Amino acid sequence: MALRRPYWRGYLKLSLVTCPVAMSPATSESEKVRFHTLNKATGNRVVSQYVDSVTGKPVKDEYEAKGYERGENDYVLLTDDDLESVELDTVRTIDIEKFVPRGSIEWVYLETPHYLMPNDKIGNEAFAVIREAMKADDVVGISRVVIGRRERAVVLEPRGKGIVVWTLRFGDEVRPEGEYFQDIEKKANPKTVEAIKKMIKPRLEKWLSELVTDPIQESLLKLIASKKKALKPVKKAKGKKAESDAPSNVINIMDALKKSVEADLKGRKKAG
Repeated sequence: MALRRPYWRGYLKLSLVTCPVAMSPATSESEKVRFHTLNKATGNRVVSQYVDSVTGKPVKDEYEAKGYERGENDYVLLTDDDLESVELDTVRTIDIEKFVPRGSIEWVYLETPHYLMPNDKIGNEAFAVIREAMKADDVVGISRVVIGRRERAVVLEPRGKGIVVWTLRFGDEVRPEGEYFQDIEKKANPKTVEAIKKMIKPRLEKWLSELVTDPIQESLLKLIASKKKALKPVKKAKGKKAESDAPSNVINIMDALKKSVEADLKGRKKAG
Protein backbone atom coordinates (compact mmCIF):
# COMPACT_ATOMS: atom_id res chain seq x y z
CA MET A 1 0.00 0.00 0.00
CA ALA A 2 1.47 3.34 -1.08
CA LEU A 3 1.98 5.91 1.65
CA ARG A 4 0.05 9.13 1.38
CA ARG A 5 1.88 12.42 1.03
CA PRO A 6 2.84 13.77 4.49
CA TYR A 7 0.50 16.40 5.89
CA TRP A 8 3.34 18.22 7.65
CA ARG A 9 7.16 18.28 7.39
CA GLY A 10 9.59 19.81 9.86
CA TYR A 11 11.90 18.91 12.72
CA LEU A 12 11.65 17.02 16.01
CA LYS A 13 13.84 18.60 18.66
CA LEU A 14 14.87 17.67 22.20
CA SER A 15 17.56 20.01 23.55
CA LEU A 16 20.45 19.61 21.06
CA VAL A 17 19.07 16.46 19.43
CA THR A 18 17.25 17.32 16.19
CA CYS A 19 15.99 15.25 13.28
CA PRO A 20 13.83 15.90 10.19
CA VAL A 21 10.38 14.34 10.50
CA ALA A 22 7.11 14.03 8.60
CA MET A 23 3.61 13.81 10.04
CA SER A 24 0.46 12.28 8.56
CA PRO A 25 -3.08 11.95 9.96
CA ALA A 26 -3.62 8.58 11.66
CA THR A 27 -7.29 8.48 10.65
CA SER A 28 -9.12 9.06 7.39
CA GLU A 29 -12.68 9.43 6.15
CA SER A 30 -11.78 9.35 2.45
CA GLU A 31 -13.26 5.84 2.12
CA LYS A 32 -16.67 7.06 3.26
CA VAL A 33 -19.45 7.32 0.70
CA ARG A 34 -19.70 10.96 -0.33
CA PHE A 35 -22.25 12.70 -2.49
CA HIS A 36 -22.23 15.63 -4.92
CA THR A 37 -25.16 18.02 -5.11
CA LEU A 38 -26.87 17.75 -8.48
CA ASN A 39 -29.54 19.63 -10.40
CA LYS A 40 -32.35 17.07 -10.65
CA ALA A 41 -33.69 18.68 -13.82
CA THR A 42 -30.40 18.39 -15.77
CA GLY A 43 -28.33 15.86 -13.83
CA ASN A 44 -25.45 18.36 -13.75
CA ARG A 45 -23.36 19.09 -10.67
CA VAL A 46 -24.14 22.19 -8.62
CA VAL A 47 -20.99 24.21 -7.84
CA SER A 48 -20.51 26.83 -5.15
CA GLN A 49 -18.56 30.06 -5.48
CA TYR A 50 -17.75 33.16 -3.45
CA VAL A 51 -19.86 36.18 -4.37
CA ASP A 52 -19.70 39.78 -3.20
CA SER A 53 -22.36 40.24 -0.49
CA VAL A 54 -23.30 43.68 -1.87
CA THR A 55 -22.91 43.45 -5.66
CA GLY A 56 -23.80 39.75 -5.89
CA LYS A 57 -21.01 39.25 -8.46
CA PRO A 58 -18.52 36.31 -8.27
CA VAL A 59 -15.13 37.15 -6.71
CA LYS A 60 -11.97 35.94 -8.46
CA ASP A 61 -9.37 34.01 -6.43
CA GLU A 62 -6.79 36.80 -6.68
CA TYR A 63 -9.18 39.23 -5.00
CA GLU A 64 -10.00 37.01 -2.02
CA ALA A 65 -8.43 38.06 1.32
CA LYS A 66 -8.77 37.29 5.02
CA GLY A 67 -10.62 39.89 7.07
CA TYR A 68 -10.91 40.56 10.79
CA GLU A 69 -14.17 42.25 11.76
CA ARG A 70 -13.66 45.28 14.00
CA GLY A 71 -17.13 46.73 13.58
CA GLU A 72 -20.28 46.39 11.51
CA ASN A 73 -19.21 46.13 7.85
CA ASP A 74 -15.73 47.28 8.91
CA TYR A 75 -12.83 44.84 8.42
CA VAL A 76 -9.06 44.78 8.72
CA LEU A 77 -7.69 43.07 5.58
CA LEU A 78 -4.85 40.56 5.96
CA THR A 79 -2.87 39.19 3.00
CA ASP A 80 -0.98 35.88 2.83
CA ASP A 81 2.25 37.83 3.35
CA ASP A 82 0.80 39.39 6.52
CA LEU A 83 -0.15 35.98 7.89
CA GLU A 84 3.26 34.48 7.06
CA SER A 85 5.02 37.35 8.87
CA VAL A 86 3.55 36.22 12.22
CA GLU A 87 4.51 32.56 11.84
CA LEU A 88 5.95 30.99 14.98
CA ASP A 89 8.92 28.65 15.31
CA THR A 90 6.41 25.85 15.88
CA VAL A 91 5.39 26.10 12.22
CA ARG A 92 8.35 23.87 11.37
CA THR A 93 9.66 22.53 14.70
CA ILE A 94 8.21 20.24 17.37
CA ASP A 95 10.40 21.14 20.34
CA ILE A 96 9.67 18.80 23.26
CA GLU A 97 9.40 21.10 26.27
CA LYS A 98 8.24 18.78 29.06
CA PHE A 99 7.46 15.16 29.87
CA VAL A 100 4.64 13.65 31.91
CA PRO A 101 3.95 10.05 33.00
CA ARG A 102 2.32 7.98 30.29
CA GLY A 103 -1.37 7.55 31.03
CA SER A 104 -1.59 10.68 33.20
CA ILE A 105 -3.34 12.70 30.49
CA GLU A 106 -7.11 12.24 30.71
CA TRP A 107 -8.71 10.83 27.57
CA VAL A 108 -11.00 13.82 27.14
CA TYR A 109 -8.02 16.07 26.33
CA LEU A 110 -6.87 13.85 23.43
CA GLU A 111 -8.25 15.13 20.15
CA THR A 112 -6.76 14.02 16.78
CA PRO A 113 -3.97 11.43 16.29
CA HIS A 114 -1.14 11.77 13.74
CA TYR A 115 1.75 9.46 12.83
CA LEU A 116 5.22 10.97 13.18
CA MET A 117 8.17 9.37 11.38
CA PRO A 118 11.73 10.25 10.28
CA ASN A 119 11.81 12.14 6.99
CA ASP A 120 15.19 10.75 5.87
CA LYS A 121 17.63 7.99 6.82
CA ILE A 122 20.05 10.44 8.43
CA GLY A 123 17.45 11.31 11.08
CA ASN A 124 16.59 7.69 11.91
CA GLU A 125 19.07 7.36 14.78
CA ALA A 126 18.12 10.61 16.52
CA PHE A 127 14.44 9.76 16.14
CA ALA A 128 14.98 6.27 17.60
CA VAL A 129 16.95 7.64 20.56
CA ILE A 130 14.14 10.05 21.52
CA ARG A 131 11.49 7.33 21.04
CA GLU A 132 13.31 4.68 23.06
CA ALA A 133 14.18 7.08 25.89
CA MET A 134 10.48 7.93 26.31
CA LYS A 135 9.61 4.22 26.28
CA ALA A 136 12.23 3.41 28.89
CA ASP A 137 10.94 6.05 31.31
CA ASP A 138 7.28 5.35 30.40
CA VAL A 139 6.62 9.02 29.63
CA VAL A 140 5.13 11.11 26.85
CA GLY A 141 6.41 14.44 25.56
CA ILE A 142 4.52 17.73 25.63
CA SER A 143 5.08 20.29 22.88
CA ARG A 144 3.40 22.69 20.45
CA VAL A 145 3.06 22.74 16.67
CA VAL A 146 1.26 24.91 14.14
CA ILE A 147 -1.40 22.93 12.23
CA GLY A 148 -3.68 24.77 9.85
CA ARG A 149 -2.24 28.18 10.90
CA ARG A 150 -3.21 27.54 14.51
CA GLU A 151 -0.72 26.64 17.22
CA ARG A 152 -1.82 23.47 18.95
CA ALA A 153 -0.62 21.82 22.14
CA VAL A 154 0.39 18.21 21.39
CA VAL A 155 1.49 15.09 23.22
CA LEU A 156 4.07 12.73 21.68
CA GLU A 157 3.53 9.06 22.51
CA PRO A 158 6.05 6.37 21.44
CA ARG A 159 4.24 3.60 19.60
CA GLY A 160 6.06 0.66 18.02
CA LYS A 161 8.74 1.99 15.67
CA GLY A 162 7.18 5.43 15.46
CA ILE A 163 5.60 8.19 17.52
CA VAL A 164 1.93 9.16 17.67
CA VAL A 165 1.27 12.88 17.98
CA TRP A 166 -2.06 13.73 19.59
CA THR A 167 -3.40 17.28 19.36
CA LEU A 168 -4.77 18.33 22.74
CA ARG A 169 -7.89 20.26 23.62
CA PHE A 170 -7.22 23.37 25.69
CA GLY A 171 -8.34 23.41 29.31
CA ASP A 172 -11.21 25.81 28.70
CA GLU A 173 -12.60 23.48 26.01
CA VAL A 174 -13.10 20.58 28.41
CA ARG A 175 -16.23 20.46 30.56
CA PRO A 176 -15.71 19.01 34.08
CA GLU A 177 -17.30 15.55 34.28
CA GLY A 178 -18.43 16.18 37.87
CA GLU A 179 -21.10 18.57 36.65
CA TYR A 180 -22.75 15.73 34.74
CA PHE A 181 -22.06 12.74 37.00
CA GLN A 182 -22.67 14.26 40.45
CA ASP A 183 -26.24 12.90 40.84
CA ILE A 184 -25.41 9.33 39.78
CA GLU A 185 -25.33 6.64 42.48
CA LYS A 186 -21.75 5.82 43.53
CA LYS A 187 -22.46 2.30 44.74
CA ALA A 188 -24.26 -0.66 43.18
CA ASN A 189 -25.79 -3.81 44.67
CA PRO A 190 -22.96 -6.42 44.80
CA LYS A 191 -25.33 -9.25 43.82
CA THR A 192 -26.49 -7.31 40.78
CA VAL A 193 -22.88 -6.58 39.82
CA GLU A 194 -22.06 -10.31 39.92
CA ALA A 195 -25.06 -11.05 37.70
CA ILE A 196 -23.93 -8.47 35.15
CA LYS A 197 -20.37 -9.86 35.23
CA LYS A 198 -21.79 -13.25 34.21
CA MET A 199 -23.45 -11.55 31.24
CA ILE A 200 -20.20 -9.83 30.27
CA LYS A 201 -18.00 -12.95 30.30
CA PRO A 202 -19.56 -14.78 27.29
CA ARG A 203 -19.53 -11.52 25.33
CA LEU A 204 -15.83 -10.87 25.92
CA GLU A 205 -13.85 -10.81 22.67
CA LYS A 206 -10.44 -9.81 21.40
CA TRP A 207 -10.43 -6.31 19.91
CA LEU A 208 -10.72 -6.22 16.11
CA SER A 209 -11.53 -3.31 13.83
CA GLU A 210 -14.61 -5.18 12.52
CA LEU A 211 -16.27 -4.54 15.88
CA VAL A 212 -16.82 -0.93 14.83
CA THR A 213 -18.19 -1.26 11.28
CA ASP A 214 -20.57 1.30 9.80
CA PRO A 215 -23.91 -0.35 8.86
CA ILE A 216 -25.14 2.80 7.11
CA GLN A 217 -22.01 2.82 4.92
CA GLU A 218 -22.59 -0.82 3.96
CA SER A 219 -26.27 -0.15 3.20
CA LEU A 220 -25.36 2.84 1.02
CA LEU A 221 -22.86 0.75 -0.96
CA LYS A 222 -25.52 -1.90 -1.55
CA LEU A 223 -28.02 0.76 -2.63
CA ILE A 224 -25.50 2.36 -5.01
CA ALA A 225 -24.60 -1.04 -6.48
CA SER A 226 -28.27 -1.87 -7.10
CA LYS A 227 -28.87 1.51 -8.77
CA LYS A 228 -25.81 1.03 -11.00
CA LYS A 229 -27.20 -2.32 -12.08
CA ALA A 230 -30.61 -0.79 -12.78
CA LEU A 231 -29.09 1.98 -14.91
CA LYS A 232 -27.28 -0.47 -17.21
CA PRO A 233 -29.57 -3.42 -18.04
CA VAL A 234 -27.75 -6.32 -19.67
CA LYS A 235 -29.10 -7.25 -23.13
CA LYS A 236 -29.17 -10.92 -24.03
CA ALA A 237 -27.57 -11.82 -27.35
CA LYS A 238 -29.80 -13.71 -29.78
CA GLY A 239 -28.93 -17.28 -30.57
CA LYS A 240 -26.60 -17.52 -27.61
CA LYS A 241 -26.93 -19.05 -24.20
CA ALA A 242 -28.49 -16.74 -21.65
CA GLU A 243 -25.87 -14.62 -19.97
CA SER A 244 -27.17 -15.67 -16.55
CA ASP A 245 -26.11 -19.23 -17.38
CA ALA A 246 -22.58 -18.21 -18.35
CA PRO A 247 -19.76 -17.69 -15.83
CA SER A 248 -19.80 -14.11 -14.57
CA ASN A 249 -16.68 -11.96 -14.34
CA VAL A 250 -18.52 -9.19 -12.49
CA ILE A 251 -17.26 -8.85 -8.90
CA ASN A 252 -19.86 -8.03 -6.26
CA ILE A 253 -18.79 -4.75 -4.67
CA MET A 254 -19.52 -5.93 -1.11
CA ASP A 255 -17.58 -9.20 -1.63
CA ALA A 256 -14.66 -7.20 -2.99
CA LEU A 257 -14.73 -4.87 -0.01
CA LYS A 258 -14.87 -7.76 2.46
CA LYS A 259 -11.94 -9.50 0.78
CA SER A 260 -9.95 -6.26 0.84
CA VAL A 261 -10.62 -5.84 4.56
CA GLU A 262 -9.65 -9.47 5.28
CA ALA A 263 -6.43 -9.15 3.27
CA ASP A 264 -5.62 -5.88 5.05
CA LEU A 265 -6.16 -7.46 8.47
CA LYS A 266 -3.96 -10.44 7.60
CA GLY A 267 -1.25 -8.07 6.40
CA ARG A 268 -1.44 -6.09 9.64
CA LYS A 269 -1.23 -9.26 11.76
CA LYS A 270 1.87 -10.41 9.88
CA ALA A 271 3.42 -6.97 10.16
CA GLY A 272 2.65 -6.85 13.91
